[in-house]
Amino acid sequence: MKPRRSALPLPRYVERKPLKSGWGYFFNVPTWARKAGCPVKNEPLGIDHDTAVARAENVLLPAFDSWRSGGASDASASAVAAPGTLDWVFAEYRADRRFTKLDKRTKRNHEVGFGLVGKYQLKDGRRLGAVRVALITTAITDAVYEKLLIVTETDAGGNVIERERRTTVNHAMKTCRRAWNVAARRNPGKLPLVNPFAKMGLRSSDRETPTATFAELQTFRAKATELGCPSLATAALLAWEWLQREEDIFGTFDVTHYRPKERPNTVRVVHEKKGEENWIPLLDERGQPLYPELTAELDGIKRERIGGLMLRRDWGSRIPWPSRSGDLSHMRHNVKKIIRAAGLRDALSFTSFRHGGFTEAADADLTDAEIRAQGRHKSAKVLPRYAKRTMKQVEAGAKKRRAVRTDGGHLSE
Repeated sequence: MKPRRSALPLPRYVERKPLKSGWGYFFNVPTWARKAGCPVKNEPLGIDHDTAVARAENVLLPAFDSWRSGGASDASASAVAAPGTLDWVFAEYRADRRFTKLDKRTKRNHEVGFGLVGKYQLKDGRRLGAVRVALITTAITDAVYEKLLIVTETDAGGNVIERERRTTVNHAMKTCRRAWNVAARRNPGKLPLVNPFAKMGLRSSDRETPTATFAELQTFRAKATELGCPSLATAALLAWEWLQREEDIFGTFDVTHYRPKERPNTVRVVHEKKGEENWIPLLDERGQPLYPELTAELDGIKRERIGGLMLRRDWGSRIPWPSRSGDLSHMRHNVKKIIRAAGLRDALSFTSFRHGGFTEAADADLTDAEIRAQGRHKSAKVLPRYAKRTMKQVEAGAKKRRAVRTDGGHLSE
C-alpha cells in the first residue's frame, strides 16, 4: 500500500519518495551545480521529517549557498568538510536540536570556539578542523590548549605584549567536548570512544569582574546624562538595583513589564539565562517608593511609549541597543567611552554595576536567600562570584561574634 502523502513543507532541493517503511527524504543538488563542480553531494536524509529538515537547513543548504555565492565562512567550510573530520563534528552539532534550541548568544559563543580550535594550524600546515577524528588524541588537544592559551599582541607603541585568555579557551574546549559527544550520539560507531576534549583538567581564570562602587555608579550616571545617553544611566541603575543582566536589560525589558494594569505597583524582571522571572514590588507597605530614582526615570519613559523595549538608543529613530543578532557591542563601546570620559577606572564595564549591586546587598547584611531571590540564583555557591568580600563584611562579622560573647557574659578582656 502506498504511504499517505505528507503535506509538511520541505526545504529547497529536498524531495520525498515513497519507501516500504514510509516516505524517505533526499537532498538532490541541481544538475547545473554538479556540472559546475559543487562540492556538496546528493545525500539521503532518512525517513524522519524533522531530522531531514534540520540536516538540509543547517548543514547542506548553507554549504550550497556559500559555494554558489563564493563565500568561505568558517561555518560553511565546516559544513562541506569530509565526514569524519573535526569540522564534520562541528557541523553535526550545528544540525542537532541540542544546538538549534540554544539562544543566540550561546550559539555565537560556540561558533567562536569552533573557529578558535578548527582554524588552529598544525606543523604540517593543515587546520585542526580538517584532521580526521581518529587521529586527534588527548595529547594533541592538550598541546593545542597550551598554544591557544597565550596570545601575542602589539600595542600602539609597538611593544609586544603577551596575555592569557583562559576563559575564552576553556569555553572553546568545552564547546568541542559537547560537539564531540553530540556527534557521537548522532553517528554511533563513527567516532572514537575516547573524547579527546574530555577530562582536560581545565582551571578557571583567577580574574574577577571589577566591581563598581556606588560613587562610581553615580559618576557614570551623571556623565552618561551629560553626554546625551540617559538610557545608559537608567540601565546602570537598573542593573545595580534589580541585579539584571545586560542582555535582559536591553533585549528583554519591555514597557509592558513595568507597572502593568493588573499589577500597577510591581515590575516583572526577566532572567532569560535562568529561564525565570521575578516580580519586584515598587512600593513598601506604607506606599513609599522602594526605588525612587529608578521609578521616576522609568515612569517618564513609560509616559511616552505604549510598548516595545523600555531602553533604546537616545538619538535618531531610537532603535534598540542590541543589533538584530542580539549583539551588544555598540552598547558596550558607548559605556566604555562614558567611563573614560568620567575619569573612572578603565577596568570597569557595564557588568561592574550589577556586581556592585550584589556586593552592596552583601554589605547590607542580606541573607543568601534574600540575595538569591533578587538575582534568581538557585544555589548560594555562585554568590561569591558576584557579591565580593569587603572590609565592611569582615567588620560586621567581627561585631556579631563579639555580640554573642557579650550576651553570654563571656568577655574576651
